[in-house]
Amino acid sequence: MVINQKLAGRSQMAEAFFRKYAPEDYEPLSAGTKPTSEINPIAIEVMKEVGIDISKQRPKDITEDMMRNSSKIVNMGCMEKDWCPTMFVPNLLDWGIEDPKGQSIERVREIRDEIEDRVKGLITKLAKEADR
Repeated sequence: MVINQKLAGRSQMAEAFFRKYAPEDYEPLSAGTKPTSEINPIAIEVMKEVGIDISKQRPKDITEDMMRNSSKIVNMGCMEKDWCPTMFVPNLLDWGIEDPKGQSIERVREIRDEIEDRVKGLITKLAKEADR
């Protein structure tokens, strides 16, 4: 999952859900254009509510190799209003998910649930593509 982030959350949640639901031959990776060293504590809390611990995950810088070697790249939503570097990435899925930073725990739960639904949909799509 590729995200331009200030306080990690969305892509970390997506990576964790992908690990939970995807077949073992898929490897999710959360990385961003401007990652921070901190995961949003509310994101950690709402993921624990569904039995997933993301507290040990670490935000990473996205590299050209990561993009080149990925079969799918998902942009969770750009933080930069004037420019989004992932707009220039081919075969990009842009989910445009709201940033959980500064949101109430109730809203972050809704964001978590939206991410989970989208990840499940992506896995279903990948499985159909693999069957072709």
